[in-house]
Amino acid sequence: QVQLVESGGGLVQPGGSLRLSCAVSGSIRSVSAMAWYRQAPGKERDLVARITSGGSTNYADSVKGRFTISRDNAKSSVYLQMNSLKPEDTAVYYCNLVLEPLFGRQQQYWGQGTQVTISS
Repeated sequence: QVQLVESGGGLVQPGGSLRLSCAVSGSIRSVSAMAWYRQAPGKERDLVARITSGGSTNYADSVKGRFTISRDNAKSSVYLQMNSLKPEDTAVYYCNLVLEPLFGRQQQYWGQGTQVTISS
């Protein structure tokens, strides 16, 4: 059974930095991509950053130049370095794992989330 556990969230002042980690455990077939999403109260869960198995990345416009996603394949972990944080970055951040399709069906997993709060 695959499990994703996020860590590294917390309270930081505007302009500060945080590094989120996502540890993956369990047996998986193959990885298509891993990503970070975030959800603020009353809002939809939105993509923040994504990294494919080949190393390609993409970011939401709101975080470009400030956030960096990376992956450690040996440890089956994904990270999100967040710099120059703003109050609007406050949200619960979720780790997402997408596996290669099997029999035409996409399979994905979610972590339970970690709270990030930016406030002075």
